[in-house]
Amino acid sequence: MPRLRLLASLLAPAIVVSACSDGGGDGPGSPVPAAGQMQAFVASADLYVGEPQRVAIGLVLGDGNLVSFGSVDFAFSYVGTAAEPTEPQPGPGAVAVYLPTPGTPEGSGGPTVTAPSEGRGVYRADGVVFDRAGFWQVLVSADVEGLGAQRAQTTVAVRDEPALPAPGRPALPTENLTLRSPDAPEAAIDSRAATGDAVPDPELHRWTIARAVEAGRPALVVFSTPVFCVSRFCGPVTEMVEGLAERYADRAVFIHVEIWRDFEAQTINRAAADWLLRDGELTEPWLYLIGADGTIVERWSTLWREDEVAAALEALPPMASA
Repeated sequence: MPRLRLLASLLAPAIVVSACSDGGGDGPGSPVPAAGQMQAFVASADLYVGEPQRVAIGLVLGDGNLVSFGSVDFAFSYVGTAAEPTEPQPGPGAVAVYLPTPGTPEGSGGPTVTAPSEGRGVYRADGVVFDRAGFWQVLVSADVEGLGAQRAQTTVAVRDEPALPAPGRPALPTENLTLRSPDAPEAAIDSRAATGDAVPDPELHRWTIARAVEAGRPALVVFSTPVFCVSRFCGPVTEMVEGLAERYADRAVFIHVEIWRDFEAQTINRAAADWLLRDGELTEPWLYLIGADGTIVERWSTLWREDEVAAALEALPPMASA
């Protein structure tokens, strides 16, 4: 049975982010924080060397509250590999900006303590370039309203090459389930149909990735399980893609790939496994933009801003026949 690592589960009241990220699972662990102590948890997956990376970190307090809004500082230090650990060697630094779950407040001002109902998201630094594979320590510094200067650290794993499909690589021409798939349970097409309702967002379930690539159509593909997601991110990000589909139907086809074929039996859909399952582990949610030539243009993990995805879609030429 595959072991799933679902990304960035900032749940309330149980905070389980550390069990859900690919970034630090094999590196040094982090103790459970005291009530007023800030703790950092990795919310990124499949980081690799040589190309600009997005690094996302969730900040949690021991009482179950979160640190939200504003921006914080990341300082990266190389700490070697599992076989050959080293003393921290200073690397890049970055400003990380708060990225809210869609439908939750973006906030104003600097970092502050919030209940998960008041703010739920991660801090993301863009354009981070790692020059070596192995483990990188991330020191997070934040000036939190009401708490003052706070520091926390965690560790991310960085590979020589991406394990998952990545920008500049060919898209995998997979036959994901659609409304036309024979004998496919509706819940395997979209977990939101598990209660017996019709498959929602039918426009997200008409195309296969293989058909889009063969037809030379750009495609925006979201891999998620809105009902069975460990985090509260999958439903909101899938709904975001639905909204983009309504606005940019002339730029791309839009596809939702459900993770689970059978949740109770822990059976993963083949398309999700082809794209995301490696060495018995799967991370989600993911969003991929595939160009008309079948090459991956961009990808996002965990959370993403609607405006950044919209900008990527607007950069595509209108399709000859939408």
